[in-house]
Amino acid sequence: MLGTYPDLQIAGAASSGEEALLLLGRETPDILLLDLRMQHRDGLSVIEEVIRRHAPVRIIVLTSYETDEDIYRAVSAGAHGYLLKDSTEQELVDAIHTVHAGNIYLPKHIASKLAGRMHRPTLSPREVEVLEMMAKGLTNKQIGCALGISDCTARTHVANITGKLEVADRTEAVTLAIKLGVLQVC
Repeated sequence: MLGTYPDLQIAGAASSGEEALLLLGRETPDILLLDLRMQHRDGLSVIEEVIRRHAPVRIIVLTSYETDEDIYRAVSAGAHGYLLKDSTEQELVDAIHTVHAGNIYLPKHIASKLAGRMHRPTLSPREVEVLEMMAKGLTNKQIGCALGISDCTARTHVANITGKLEVADRTEAVTLAIKLGVLQVC
């Protein structure tokens, strides 16, 4: 579809994150359209690698995932645009032109989700780890044992998580974390 636009040239296509990075080693496109969920390497780690390499490419996430956390992580990692796969052809072309011009492209509903996420405190990597164990039904003692910390420290992490997520208990914390995309459901 994009190849039908005379002002757009397709430099290549990749079916995985690893292929995308290999392609970036051979080509220097202006724009990289990137899904968040791919085989072998997810889009977030590709964004981080592109930024680490100081590649002169601008990144638009084109995905079917629109949780607050997915949007926040992608933009925080360095994405310059975020679109859903059900976006119109014209919206995709507009996003490419906007990002190519050096601007950020976020549709209103995506920008609104991002703004809402910006007001919520970020969980630390350890808190996310504890939250994952909470989702598996582990007690504070079991969490402490698994992480090599005391059950008192585990309890403190749980309290911090429920406080940051502004929920009353562990069940609400896990439910909200899944809804927001902090935890992935398999």
